[in-house]
Amino acid sequence: MVWNFKQDSLAAIDDNDISLTYKQLGQECDTFKSKMAPRSLVFTFCSNTIADFIGYVAFLQNGCVQALLNSLEEHEELISKYNPNYLWVPMDMAQKFNNYKMVYEKYNYILLENLSMKHKLYEELALLLTTSGSTGSPKFVRQSYKNIRSNAKSIAKYLNITSDERPITTLPINYTYGLSIINSHLLCGSTILITNKTIVQKEFWNFFNKYGATSFGGVPYTYEILKRLKFFDMSLPTLKTLTQAGGKLLPSLHAEFAEYCQSTNRDFIIMYGQCEATARMAYLPPEQNLSKIGSMGIAIPGGKLVLVDVNNQPISTPFTTGELIYYGDNVTLGYAQSYADLSKMDERGGMLETGDMAEFDEDRYFYIVGRKKRFLKIYGNRVNLDEAERILKNKFPDTECALSGKDDELVIFITDKQKGAQLRKYLSEKTGLNHRAFVVKYIESIPKSDAGKILYSKLVDINVD
Repeated sequence: MVWNFKQDSLAAIDDNDISLTYKQLGQECDTFKSKMAPRSLVFTFCSNTIADFIGYVAFLQNGCVQALLNSLEEHEELISKYNPNYLWVPMDMAQKFNNYKMVYEKYNYILLENLSMKHKLYEELALLLTTSGSTGSPKFVRQSYKNIRSNAKSIAKYLNITSDERPITTLPINYTYGLSIINSHLLCGSTILITNKTIVQKEFWNFFNKYGATSFGGVPYTYEILKRLKFFDMSLPTLKTLTQAGGKLLPSLHAEFAEYCQSTNRDFIIMYGQCEATARMAYLPPEQNLSKIGSMGIAIPGGKLVLVDVNNQPISTPFTTGELIYYGDNVTLGYAQSYADLSKMDERGGMLETGDMAEFDEDRYFYIVGRKKRFLKIYGNRVNLDEAERILKNKFPDTECALSGKDDELVIFITDKQKGAQLRKYLSEKTGLNHRAFVVKYIESIPKSDAGKILYSKLVDINVD
């Protein structure tokens, strides 16, 4: 990578007051290199600490291929399937892996080695990430060195990142959006503030103010929580930039945060991306926030967005829905579902079919209208589940809900038993469809990934009474 390990400025500070300069981070990379076989497969168990941050940087810098996983989940099946040469895990997990031997320890993390398998790794392969934030699946996105470099440079350019920035980790390191914040800021010599505390904890905000965080990122759920926390009344004098990705933000929330940032001389930047594009594909320039409510914006520097119709022909007419296609150097290599796939070359050639349905306005600013697969036929009418969900959340902002189902049966999953009838009635009125098409299912909590995104695949598996 192109990080500058010669400078004495701070690369990271964690919430235990441990700090590392870029020079010290480079020395850590050298230490790891001396203790590991070259070009190995590594599984890093992430918990948003200085230790997994160091491991991530060192393995990438030293040419190892690493998979970033959530340390709170079980990975025995995944390890059995891929047979990694090394594990970088919290110390208290070491006893789970008796067939690995300890070779290094730092900051309560331990490097475990098992060289029983020699992997054939594609020379450009750098990183393996899961697509949803739920790491139980053996399916990884294969990211290359070029993918990571190009996307970090592009993000740094449109966000105008400098070495004075101090982003704070509000998202998991193993989540593509959270990782892109780290990559783009390391590229510019910024200082990363690392914490595994959440925004609902007082300790997070104490750490935020103690070290003068200048920016943070969040998914839509993050901003829903921030509003409930009375974020607009908080005293955060060093905060300059808020970014949002990981799904479409409710227009009402978009407007509220845009107005707040405009009135406090801050930047609020809506972004769009997928793990399959390393991270970001589009952004909404902050000066367009209030004039383009609901828009995901324009392509990032070096990227290109187009829409195609059902015949795969380009769409040139504004406000015409089509599938969103992206072109750029950050489009990843493809997927891996076993260690044999790690030798595969580039299968996408810089083009990604996003699976999102979108349209653009007369200025060619793009708007996501739903997922290609998130549509149902209800009594012959095509219903966009994402749009229907937004309709409910706009009307009932304090009620957690999510939509799934099958043709002629739309299921409203809800956590508040008192609101079910109201949501069902309101959705029937807004869509003009008979209320018999809507089924209400009460569940204790809406399943979400560790980044706060709704896991719709798990909703499908929940039986409807």
